[in-house]
Formats: sequence, C-alpha cells, structure tokens
Amino acid sequence: MGIECLVLGAGQEVGKSCVVVSMGGKRIMFDCGMHMGYLDNRRFPDFSLISKTGDFDSALTCVVITHFHLDHVGALPYFTEVCGYHGPIYMTYPTKALAPLMLEDYRKVMVDRRGEEEQFTYDHIMECLKKVTPLDLKQTVQVDKDLEIRAYYAGHVLGAAMIYAKVGESTIVYTGDYNMTPDRHLGAAHIDRLQLDLLITESTYATTIRDSKYAREREFLRAIHKCVAGGGKVLIPTFALGRAQELCILLDDYWERMNLKVPIYFSAGLTIQANMYYKMLIGWTSQKIKETSSVRNTFDFKHVCPFDRSLINAPGPCVLFATPGMISGGFSLEVFKQWAPSELNLVTLPGYCVAGTIGHKLMSGKPTRIDLDKDTYVDVRCQIHQLSFSPHTDSKGIMDLVEYLSPKHVILVHGEKPKMAMLKERIQSELGIQCYYPANNEKLLISTTQNVKIDVTKKFIRSCSSAMLSNVKNSLLSISDSGSKDNEIIKLAREDTTAEGILLMEKTKTAKLIHGNELLHTLGVKEHQVRFAFCCPVEVTRMEPLSDEANTTLCHVNSIMKVYVPRCLVTEDRLTTANNTLLDILLSELETRTECKNIQIASDSLQLHTFHVRVCSTEHCSYRKKENGVGESVVYFCCSWSPCDDRLRCLCVVLELFKIRNEY
Repeated sequence: MGIECLVLGAGQEVGKSCVVVSMGGKRIMFDCGMHMGYLDNRRFPDFSLISKTGDFDSALTCVVITHFHLDHVGALPYFTEVCGYHGPIYMTYPTKALAPLMLEDYRKVMVDRRGEEEQFTYDHIMECLKKVTPLDLKQTVQVDKDLEIRAYYAGHVLGAAMIYAKVGESTIVYTGDYNMTPDRHLGAAHIDRLQLDLLITESTYATTIRDSKYAREREFLRAIHKCVAGGGKVLIPTFALGRAQELCILLDDYWERMNLKVPIYFSAGLTIQANMYYKMLIGWTSQKIKETSSVRNTFDFKHVCPFDRSLINAPGPCVLFATPGMISGGFSLEVFKQWAPSELNLVTLPGYCVAGTIGHKLMSGKPTRIDLDKDTYVDVRCQIHQLSFSPHTDSKGIMDLVEYLSPKHVILVHGEKPKMAMLKERIQSELGIQCYYPANNEKLLISTTQNVKIDVTKKFIRSCSSAMLSNVKNSLLSISDSGSKDNEIIKLAREDTTAEGILLMEKTKTAKLIHGNELLHTLGVKEHQVRFAFCCPVEVTRMEPLSDEANTTLCHVNSIMKVYVPRCLVTEDRLTTANNTLLDILLSELETRTECKNIQIASDSLQLHTFHVRVCSTEHCSYRKKENGVGESVVYFCCSWSPCDDRLRCLCVVLELFKIRNEY
C-alpha cells in the first residue's frame, strides 16, 4: 500500500499550487493555480503529466480548491474549458463566490490592458464555476463509495480551507495556505486531531518567526503616518481580497482615532463586490466581527473611498490600495511608475512577493532602477517599507500544526528550497517525522500500512493479560541480578510477550480473534479426538540403569488432545546413557535419516507441533524384539499424533519413522 504524490506546482517555489495525490485507486488534484511571475508556458502546471492522452476525466477522481487566490485557482478555467476536464470540482461557498471575481479581474489586467495572449475567456470562467460543488466546514462529502473529503477552517482569507481526504484506511490532509494566528477579520486555523498517513503543508515562511501582531501593526501605521505627514503618497500594492480588507480595517480604525483627513483610496471597483460578499459571508470571519455585526458592519469603511485615475498626479498626500499585489502588472504597476521617482513617496509591501515580480525585486534590496523591459525602466527614489502582514503562518505555526496532527509523513510545498530544507531537518530531528520537499514535476511514493479492524473475545484478552503478567513477573525476578530499572524490565517484558489465538473470518462478517479453546464452540462443532500411535526400534549402545520416573498422563493443550509423558524409560532394564538421553540419540537419528529439520526436543519428548515421540512403555508392543542378534539392548519409541493444521508435515515424519523401523 502507498500514497503517490505528483507535484505539478509549488514544488520548491511559491506559485501555481497543484498537487495530484493517488491512493487506494483514487486520484485527487489539490488546487489548480497559476504562477504570477511567468508569462510563458511555465505559468500553468504541466497537465500532460496527469494524462498523456488528455482524458482527464478518467485520470482524476475529483479536483479540490482550497481558496480563491490565483496561485491556487488561476489555472482552473483553463484546465476545465480548454483542456477538457469535466469531473467533480469542490471548493467552499466563499471560494466559489469570490474566485470568479479574482479570475475576471486578472483576465482584464492581462488581456484588455496589457494585450497578453488570452488563456481563457469570461465565458470560460462562468462555465467552469457551474461545475463546482460547494463545501461547508466540517461537512463530510462522499465523492464516491471509497473517497470522502472534509473541509476545515484555515484562516488565511475568507473561505480558505484545509482538506482532509480518506480512501479506505489511507488518510491525508492538504493544508493549502493557512494562518495559525487570528487577525482583525479572520480567526486562526483549526482542525480536528486526525490519524494521518500524510500531511501536505505550505511552507512559505519556513524559517521566519514573526514579531507580535500588535508590534507589526504599530510599525506599519507609524511608517504611513510619517509619509503622509511629510506630504508624500503611500502605495500599498495588494490583491483586492484578503489582506486588503485586513489593512482597510486597520487604517480606518487608526484614521478614526487620530482624526486624520488624508484620503484613503482603493483602486479596484472589485472592492464593492468583494465587501458585499464579506458582509454576506460574515459567518466565516473572526468572532469579534461576528459579535459586532448587528451594531455595525466592519466592512462599511468610513475613511476608504474609490480612486479615480485622474488623481494619480494630483497634489497632496494620500494612501492608495492598488491591485494587483506584488506589482506584477495592472494598476499598481501604473501607479508605481508615477510615484517611484519621488523621495517623498512610500511603497509599503505588506506580504510575500513571488520571484520575478517587481515587488520581489524591491524586497530583495533598495534598487535605484528597475527595468520593466528592454526599452522601459523606472527610477526608484521612493522609500521602500517591507512588513509581513502576510496571511501565511510562520515557522512556529507550521511546527505546531505538524506536532498537533503527528502524521506519519510530511511533504512541504509552497516555499523556497533552502528554507524548506531547514524546516525538513527541524521536523525530522525535533518531531521524529519523515519529511520531504519534492520539486515541480517530481513524483513521490509514500509507503503506508493497512490496518484491519477485528473483534476480540474476552477470553483472548484474558489470555493476553495472563501472558503479559507472567512475563512481567519473570522479568522482575532478574532485577537484582541485572541491575536494570523497573520500567526497563517491564518494557522488555511487554515487548517479548506473545499471545496465540485463532483469527476467524466469515463472509460479510467482521473478522474475530478468539482463544483456541473457543473455536469448536464458535463454529458449532462437536469435539472429535483422533490419535495414532506405533512403535519403532532404534539401536542404542552403552546402556546403564535409570531410576523410576513419572507415569504417562494425558492433558489438553490449546483445545486439541495431545499425549504428554514426562521423561521416562520403561524397558526391562530401565536403561539410559551416560552422556546422552535416548531422545537426544533419536533426534540425531531423525535429523540424519529424514529431511525434516524442525523437530525440537522438549522436556519429555521430541515434537513437531502436535507430533510427539517418546520412550515406549508397552511391554506387549508388537514391534518389540527381545534381542537384536548382536547382544545389544533395543529401546522402543512410541509416536502419537493429534490432528492439526500441519498434519501433512506430521504424517511425513511418521512415514520417515517407519523407514527407520523397517531398516532394523
């Protein structure tokens, strides 16, 4: 058994999240995003690795989207309407509502304004979303008779979810993006304590431990206040959904407390629609917002208003939220070109920026010039302020989640390779969990174990307890001799304890483990005893007298009748040898003359499961001879055999003994 993971995106990088997981004959695609830093064929995942023929309906059981950010949903309309996938698609209600807004905004920016080649149309977006089945939190959805999925609250953005998937006994969680710390408009991620074979987690901030939220907010507000007080303009590049609402709440509250009159603008008309959905889906927001919503809706901002393009070069200070984030194009890039050359102005980057974007270049240092293409560049004299208001969890949050869920394996995605390597070492050394961070287009096989649930009878449990208690007592006796600690002795005793039973499997019924004595009663069968016996002579030299031993007795062992005879020699002279017992000699003879090497010598007999050989005590045995013709004594051995699962091997030994007898 195993779980196969094909990483089509976000492998050792941040962008175009897409992981295809195969388990128990089912194949699930988690997320279907685009890379915001590329404009060529690297923008989308390589879907040909899923199916060479393009028959994605047969290749995939379903697609699950964790949230509406484009690096998680941006390639979905292309995959469904251009590539031809028509199978089940799942996402939460807020994601289904907000994803088309994000997709259409991106399409307009890339096609209408920049003239890029159209990858999908508005109609494609609408047709794609019609195929989506919405999920609610903790709602278990049976995709088919074998696969079930369930969504858990992830924080991060409105509607973001961690996805639990189960096929048979194989279980995984794919986190998408999540935040373990609550903020002003969203709560912290929370998930049940699950038994998992695999956890696939984002690792954007794999090595970062953030300062307190309040310290970061104070620093952010101080930088903006200082800039506008000096007459400068503040550009905050952000996506229209998510961090935009968080920062608008923060600034709106600060402007109210400080009685500031400097205008705060939001560039995207999308904001009006977005805020409408935030009001409608208030149940997905933080507890504080839900509690105050009846008095005043937090998303009705007092100091934030729409921005007109004619105001780009208007005199005076202002604060502008412009989309898209990372300054990857669109209106935020247009404003950046105008405001970057002035030393009075400020560009503040509140979150993570993907490599290849202007935002990433600004975060990597204080550049004085940024080349947009071979013919266009921007002089950068403005102030650059970088502060992590990212909705991603930090290193501590990732470690807390991994420790809480304690999966058997962890796969890291959505992060930078060097930082992922460091986080992997921490997970393996501190938590003892095997961890991996595969690259894009790499396939990884995770081995799993299959657990079978069985019923156990009380009698079997009692036999286990008795065996363990006996083993513990025996181990405790050696404390004084070995000097071992009590807990070490008990641990060893438990590890060495073995209980035997019978596994009973009936069609359409749960398997049951029973004690050996319960078998016949459970099956409704009467006990039948069958015994076979014969004697065979073996010549033994150097015989000496031996004192009397106990008589032959019978007892039950594991509910099957067996013969038990203490070691005895019942011949006319009660013979024994000085150096070897008769059984030792017979064992040597058997191993020499037969191919069976599994015979063991017990305290009174040689035995192979229920087959026993011992000295014969019957004076009138038909096989006995008074003399062997050479003046040496002859000892006779009796073989008894009760039926068992190994009866063929037992019979084989019986036949071999006949051969020995016949040779004499």
